Amino acid sequence: MASSYSAVNWPYYSSENVQRATKQSTSSTTDSSSTLGKDEFLKILITQLQNQDPMQPMEDKEFISQMAQFSALEQTMNMANQIAALRNAPGMLANTLGMNVTWSETDSTGKTVERSGVVDSIVTRSGTAYAKVGAAEVKIEDITSISYPAAEEAGEADGSAEVSAGE
Repeated sequence: MASSYSAVNWPYYSSENVQRATKQSTSSTTDSSSTLGKDEFLKILITQLQNQDPMQPMEDKEFISQMAQFSALEQTMNMANQIAALRNAPGMLANTLGMNVTWSETDSTGKTVERSGVVDSIVTRSGTAYAKVGAAEVKIEDITSISYPAAEEAGEADGSAEVSAGE
């Protein structure tokens, strides 16, 4: 009589079990992300419970530990999403209006050039925030510094300030 356990590798997180669980999850979704999310974690946990050895069942402590890890993973992902939303919130970015900002960009020759100017307005497109500096639109995450404008630049707050190239 052949053993039905021969195809299952132990411990529970063997490469075959992980591949089997992720194969099931990737066949049902079109996301080609290389990181494990909460859905994949739950599928691995369910696969582990389904394929556990009846002679050595999973300990209560192990199960509770894995559920705690799952809960921590979910909370971390939620917090990361909230921080990203807060970072791009127009209300938070309103504090940069009238401020001098510096950012780096690549010019037509392929050289990285540091530019600076005074923020005229904040624009949001497709969930990405941009600072309008003269005619340039700069992604908020590309800004390397924010400072109060110099005394002579403060007089140019009428919107006529130009973007300057740094030396």
